[in-house]
Amino acid sequence: MRDSFVDAGDVTLFVRELGQRSEKPSLVVMHGGPDVGHGYLLPGFEPLARDHHVVLFDFRGCGRSSRGLSDDELQPEYVVRDTHRLIERLNLGQVDLLGFSTGGRAAIGFVDKHPEQVRRLVLASTSAYPSADNAPYLANWDEYHRRQRVENQAHGALRNSTLFVWDLDLAPAYLKLLNSLGTDLGDWSEERAIKGLTHPWFHGDPENILRTFNKPILILHGEYDMGFPVQLAHRLHTAVPSDLIVIPNTAHMSHFEKPELWSNHIRGFLA
Repeated sequence: MRDSFVDAGDVTLFVRELGQRSEKPSLVVMHGGPDVGHGYLLPGFEPLARDHHVVLFDFRGCGRSSRGLSDDELQPEYVVRDTHRLIERLNLGQVDLLGFSTGGRAAIGFVDKHPEQVRRLVLASTSAYPSADNAPYLANWDEYHRRQRVENQAHGALRNSTLFVWDLDLAPAYLKLLNSLGTDLGDWSEERAIKGLTHPWFHGDPENILRTFNKPILILHGEYDMGFPVQLAHRLHTAVPSDLIVIPNTAHMSHFEKPELWSNHIRGFLA
């Protein structure tokens, strides 16, 4: 594991590299949120790093990357630009790219702008579609509503751990991981996003963007994802040439629930 700070022009990015560089392309990871940074993803990438070079970093306004930026500087297009500059600064050449949760939307924006920099794309626990498209699949899901009530009654103390992990025996361990990263949720404003002041993560039809990208795509999803219901993964797979792998008995954080299985699917796709 190697930690560094990389100058991306107007911001400094905190970067964590796992594994060793080799003739294989590096895997660059775009995390979700944007809030706590990349740390919650480590359980899924540590197994992969046994034979792959993995580059994780905190988005601007998150974790240990540049903080205290103005609202105008906290926009998705700058995350795409930062990622492009990071790949260049580290001399990674053409990379494989993985976007997790909201990071999947960022990854779609990246391959739209910089398709030449990406060999293969992994969309993990994410959706290409508007958040409103989640609602029909959650409306009559009794278990989702039961867990949401538990979260509400805890007044934020559970940090969505019972929603994002399907096996409730693992929820305390996931919550412990989140709490070990601190309570700092970053500088991005959820209120601004709700008001429509945050720009889109990509422009245009995501299905068309991915078809135009025209390189191998893996859609990797938990069977019981309550953040982005699995039906949205099937919808994208139907619309775009891609591989779809649904990991059984996992939710949004399938990388945490079944890290070896999750990482092995990525390893097989990148081979």
